[in-house]
Amino acid sequence: MKRHKILRIWVLLLIAGLLAACRGTEGAVDTGDEPAPVTTDEEQPAVEEAADEEPAADEHKVATFIFTQEFDTLSPLYTSMWFTTITYQFWEVWSWHFDENNEPFPVLLTEMPTLENGGISEDGTVLTFNLRDDIVWSDGTPMTSADFVFTYEMVVDPNNIVTSTYPYDQIATAEAPDERTVVLTFNEPFVPWQATLWRGILPEHILRPVYEADGTLDNAEWNLAPTVGAGPYVFAEWESGSFARFVANENYWGPAPNIDEIFIRFVPDDASQIAALQTGDGDLGTFIAYSDIPALEDAGVQILSVPSGYNEGWFFYFGDEAAPGHPALQDVRVRQAIAMAVDRQTIAQDLLLGLTEPAATLWDNMPYVDPAIEPWPFDPEAANALLDEAGWIDTNEDGTRDKDGVELVLTHGTTIREIRQDMQAVAQQQLADVGITLDIVSYDADIFFGGLADGGPAASGELDIFEWSDGPSYPDPDHYYWYCSEIPSDENPDGGNWQRLCDERLDELFTLQTTQINFEDRQQTFYEITNLMFNDVIWLGIWQDPDIWALSSRLTNVKMSGATPFFNIAEWDLSE
Repeated sequence: MKRHKILRIWVLLLIAGLLAACRGTEGAVDTGDEPAPVTTDEEQPAVEEAADEEPAADEHKVATFIFTQEFDTLSPLYTSMWFTTITYQFWEVWSWHFDENNEPFPVLLTEMPTLENGGISEDGTVLTFNLRDDIVWSDGTPMTSADFVFTYEMVVDPNNIVTSTYPYDQIATAEAPDERTVVLTFNEPFVPWQATLWRGILPEHILRPVYEADGTLDNAEWNLAPTVGAGPYVFAEWESGSFARFVANENYWGPAPNIDEIFIRFVPDDASQIAALQTGDGDLGTFIAYSDIPALEDAGVQILSVPSGYNEGWFFYFGDEAAPGHPALQDVRVRQAIAMAVDRQTIAQDLLLGLTEPAATLWDNMPYVDPAIEPWPFDPEAANALLDEAGWIDTNEDGTRDKDGVELVLTHGTTIREIRQDMQAVAQQQLADVGITLDIVSYDADIFFGGLADGGPAASGELDIFEWSDGPSYPDPDHYYWYCSEIPSDENPDGGNWQRLCDERLDELFTLQTTQINFEDRQQTFYEITNLMFNDVIWLGIWQDPDIWALSSRLTNVKMSGATPFFNIAEWDLSE
């Protein structure tokens, strides 16, 4: 079987290319013998300084960002969508951001809490946040500790159907002893606070009247039109399906931004984004496919690769009594066989131009992965042996294995992103070679990522395997949606554990690591987590997926962080 591997891969790549051409995607690019270089975070320079020539005083500077996914909402209560949360750095700043080295620095605070300055208690259970005395909302209203406490109250209030109550549900008390001080008390030390707390503060003076009138914030106008914010820019307009605008905040308490307006254009696919960047109609794009990098660099677009903790991977649906999963996926041997039946190294080399490599865990390139772990090898013979051992045999000789009258037919779903569809085509053939039929479907992102209440296919249990890129609360390793309590249900429709996996040992380990102040202790706990999830193939890594940014030559003074990409957006500028 091994001697046919290379031929099959090239046939599949040819088919994928023909399909891409039929879809009207970007044309083929002759990349030469060597892959295009990608600037990494370690060598990442600030984009060249602005030209000496000063623009006219009345020039209105507009930077155009190209997004391939539209916001689901803009409220931090109701979204975890990456394309939404990265905008908070310019209109709804976090209490602290992370710089290009992923080190935290205070934004709304006077300083980061530490043991030395008394911001963290000796036992690690009390955090004290001291607010700046000059911070105001975009309408000029002072931001105070009352806004922080109100945010906490709204997250944990059961009348608000929020994306997740974590980590605020870990807080015992939230107090505001004065207008400039917030004190949180936990029952146990909560180590990942820097990566999880205060990621978007709610304006109490705007939203409390809404809550008192409606009993919930679920339908607040502010969720879709947050005209009051707290960043260098303020929301101006969102035309669904087309664009969103953020303009300079005249009441911003920090240095005024150099660019007057951020214009975000929503486009339907990668090809539209690449075309806009090549023609100069866009100043910034992201989620760039590796295959598009050479063409962009030929057009003078700068590419930055920024480690952000993200890895592309497969999530398996285990199911529960309410919505059972496929019986084959309950057997670890079947999941291990799937891992060895897909040639991810060749996929990385051929589909991704060798610019990345297979992922082993959700924490690759972080100091929390047991160094003994290596990606599953491509070994279809071993995969066949495991499937035989598990009792999945092709008894009716139709090419698909079966057991107890159930065919080993699995449904794989992902977004319409081209690289994912190409990946599906290759995986479909390679799994067929070991007797597993993979039905493949793809969806627009807003449908695919819909929660249980929205009828999302992954959250609703319609898919056996679902693929996307995800990571921990980078740069912290904490990961909330593996908890049993995050399984979606009618009572918890926005739960993030779409796998519906409830593993008591995993639950215990994820809980334990949040309390371990000592780095080495926490690291050992994550060694156990990563081994458990890797060996049992609870999640299967496909490729390491750093943030790939495309920047026009007009953008200057740009720095990027893997945690808060637009942390210095006010310093960005445009040169002609």
